[in-house]
Amino acid sequence: MSKKDQNKNDDFSLFKEAVQGVKKLSQDTIIQQPKRNNRQKEVTRSSREASDSEFYFSDEFVPLLSDSGPTRYARSDVSQYELKRLRRGVYVPDVFLDMHGMTQNEAKRELGAMIAYCVKNEISCACVQHGIGKHILKQKTPLWLAQHPDILAFHQAPLEYGGDGALLVLLSIPEK
Repeated sequence: MSKKDQNKNDDFSLFKEAVQGVKKLSQDTIIQQPKRNNRQKEVTRSSREASDSEFYFSDEFVPLLSDSGPTRYARSDVSQYELKRLRRGVYVPDVFLDMHGMTQNEAKRELGAMIAYCVKNEISCACVQHGIGKHILKQKTPLWLAQHPDILAFHQAPLEYGGDGALLVLLSIPEK
């Protein structure tokens, strides 16, 4: 028998001596299942709000947006001065949505959820980072945003918020 095997046997015999007379404990702990109703209601409510907001986004409708210069849009009842303030970065976004790597359907759903969240929490400025990539989301995002009734204006974001790959969005917050 080698020295290594003898050490293993000595260790095992020492362990056996140390635990001699130990009794197995019976399991008497009651495990409660977590309540999932509250979480499920929360998830269904937010998914319902997102789907309600997604209702506004159509791929068929193409609003008239300016082709020259940076991406920008202002509703007819919004001053062009607000657009200029967005461009300069006067408004600081409180919410950021990063859509890198999303499909069009995922991006629509997340955009709708972000708008619902902003309206619910009275957030007036948000930043939507669509990225550049293959220009799919870069082209579609302004079209979707221009269709939503809670969007007052949007403009290509300043460099500190994403530049060409992002939009600063100004939302209308209804008074309660």
